[in-house]
Amino acid sequence: MDLLLHPESKTLEFKRDLSSMEPILKTIVAFANTAGGTIVIGRDNDGTVVGIKDVFRAEETLANSIADSIAPEITPEIEIATIDKKDLLVIRVSHWRGPFYLKMEGMPKGVYIRLGSTSRLAGPELLAELQRSHLVPSYDQQPLFDLAKSAIDSEMAAHLFERAGKPFSEEKLRSLGILISVSGKLIPSIGGLILFGKKQQKEEFIPEVEVRCARFLGVTKTSILDHLDIEGTIIDAIEKVPKFIARNTRLTAEFGQMQRKDIPEYPPTAVREALINAIAHADYSIRSSHIQIAIFNDRLEIQNPGMLPFGFTLEDLKSGVSRIRNRVISQTFHALRFMEKWGSGYRRIIDACKEGGYKEPKWEELGTSVRITFYPHVQSFLPEKMQFLAREEPSNLTERETLLLGLFQGHKSLPFREIAKNFPYPISERTLRYDLAQLKAKGVLRSKGQGRALVWIQC
Repeated sequence: MDLLLHPESKTLEFKRDLSSMEPILKTIVAFANTAGGTIVIGRDNDGTVVGIKDVFRAEETLANSIADSIAPEITPEIEIATIDKKDLLVIRVSHWRGPFYLKMEGMPKGVYIRLGSTSRLAGPELLAELQRSHLVPSYDQQPLFDLAKSAIDSEMAAHLFERAGKPFSEEKLRSLGILISVSGKLIPSIGGLILFGKKQQKEEFIPEVEVRCARFLGVTKTSILDHLDIEGTIIDAIEKVPKFIARNTRLTAEFGQMQRKDIPEYPPTAVREALINAIAHADYSIRSSHIQIAIFNDRLEIQNPGMLPFGFTLEDLKSGVSRIRNRVISQTFHALRFMEKWGSGYRRIIDACKEGGYKEPKWEELGTSVRITFYPHVQSFLPEKMQFLAREEPSNLTERETLLLGLFQGHKSLPFREIAKNFPYPISERTLRYDLAQLKAKGVLRSKGQGRALVWIQC
């Protein structure tokens, strides 16, 4: 029985026996509400198959308990399996339209969902998402009754549609659900405001929706080298995040017989695809629902708020199954050619990494968020075969000098105004010029040109 070889997960749990029925019932409820799953009874925590005595009586007891304790009525498949002459009960629970709950606790206290390998109570936000998942409208399709259509930046929308070679009109915004007709009046949807909302209205109604980027020193979040919080709409992140990544990662050069080939530390096409997917599939109903891009010395992470949609697993994602959480955002991204056909994002990311010689990224569901981790190109660790365009920092640098040098990652040269603009925290012009002079004296930077044409170059 192959199941016994796998660890507990979002869709698999083991129980030693039926002596404590409540945890089993909670898991059945959680599986039914989330993405289905299997419970094997008769296996100990250490992996030992202990079996069940009088398995037919145990099966009857379990079936009766499910019928008496869970609402609405649910009928999971209960099978008997025999391993090494020991009987096991295998409960296969499908994802059903609920929400399901324990009768003794009632609604909403008795509603459980599956987060990782544990069954937990569904809080108000997750319960609302669960209930919404069974309705036709998605969260981003909901109208904002207190706003007028003027809250949408139609000039920005028109520019993006023109760039995509698509006709633009007010009717187009209505067909995508960006604008909704209510009592003869056009008002924006939540998705419309996320995509094209003007700054004032966005900050008032959805201030928590943003993209945050950070470059950390080392492999933990102890010290920040650089950061950027994307201002504007969520679409601005599609252009600004790759620029942030470029300035905070290494560019390696491989020299062949006739020409040089530049190799980014991380695969640009795959990272952009992952970013678009994170924006399209984030759960914007969660408070503080910001998308995070974190760069470390050994990895790049893109994390979006929201567990996988109910009824959906990582295996579904990898097999090309599509489940749309935000219909307005996804349809608009498709219309603007940011996204191709549904369910193809995973395959494109894998293919882009493979084609560029990058390690396959890792997808994880971390409670109420989903993270994809990219790893540096293998050539980044072969300095004897490559020439790095970003040097290791000398050990005698001050903290500010280290931060300054970090700005040159991905850049051959920078003018003073760009250095001042992108420094992680405010410092005086006098202090900044002093630090640059110190880096020049230490042989780390050099300057070229004069006046406004002067640029700083990493040695």
